[in-house]
Amino acid sequence: MKNVGLGLEDTVPGAAAGAGLSAAPAQPTTGHSGVGGYPGTERETRARIARLILEHGPVTAAGLSGRLGLTPAAVRRHLNNLLADGMIEAREARCYGSRGRGRPARLFAITDAGRSAFEHAYDDLATSALRFLAERAGPGAVAEFARRQIADLESRYRPVVDAAPAARRVQALAEALSADGYAASARAAPAAGSGEQPGDELCQHHCPVAHVAAEFPQLCEAETEAFGRLLGTPVQRLATISRGDGICTTHVTASSLVHHPSSRGTTTGTTAGTTTTQSGGISV
Repeated sequence: MKNVGLGLEDTVPGAAAGAGLSAAPAQPTTGHSGVGGYPGTERETRARIARLILEHGPVTAAGLSGRLGLTPAAVRRHLNNLLADGMIEAREARCYGSRGRGRPARLFAITDAGRSAFEHAYDDLATSALRFLAERAGPGAVAEFARRQIADLESRYRPVVDAAPAARRVQALAEALSADGYAASARAAPAAGSGEQPGDELCQHHCPVAHVAAEFPQLCEAETEAFGRLLGTPVQRLATISRGDGICTTHVTASSLVHHPSSRGTTTGTTAGTTTTQSGGISV
C-alpha cells in the first residue's frame, strides 16, 4: 500500500503535474512570501519537497519543479541540501527504448532517515482514524475502506500488466510498484522440492503503511486481492513487513497451472497469517 489516504497530504500550489505527481490547483498565497512564493522559510519549502518525494515515490527534479511552481535551479538547491542531510538519495532513471542525447534523468527517493522524520506522525493519525472507523462502523468498514484505496492502484497498474507477455507480468507489476516507491522485485519461486508450487515471488522491500497494517491487516489483504486480479492467477502472501518480516513476499502461482472456467470468480482466504487469493482455478 502506498498511502492509506486519510487526508495526510500537504496541498501545495502547482503549475502542472510531472513524473507521476497529480496536479494540484494553483492557489493564491497570502501573507509574507518565502522561496517560490510560499509563506515561510526555506526549511519549510525543503520539508514540502521531502514530503512530496515520500508520498509519491521517486521523482525527477523537473517533476518537483512543475508540481511546486519553483524554478529548476531552486528545486536543485533544495535537493542538494536534502542529499547532504541524508534525507533523500539520487538514482539513475531506467530508460526503456531509445534515449536521446544528454545525461539520463535522475530520480530522487526518500531514505530511511528521511522516512523516519515523517512516518510516525502519519502512522499515529492513520491508526487513530481507522480505529474510529472500526469502532463506529465495524471491522467490515475498514476492509471496504482498504479495498477502495487499492482500487486506484489497481486501475493504474492494469494497462501495464495486461500489456506484458504472460511470462513477464509479475516483473511488469514489480516495475510499476517500484515506480511508486515500493522497491519491488520479481524472482522465480523456490524449487518444487521445497514445498512451494511453481511460480514467481513478488517482493516489496518497502511498505509505507507497515505500522498501520500491523494493527489493520485489511490493508495487506486488499492489496493481495488486487495482485490476484491483476495477474489472473492465485497468489499468497507469505511474509509481510507489518508482521516483522524483512520484506513483503507474495507467491504467484504459475499461469500454466491455472485454468479459466467460463464463470470466473475470485475467492480469498486467510490461513496462518497469510492471505490467499484465487482467480479461476488450478489445474491438478
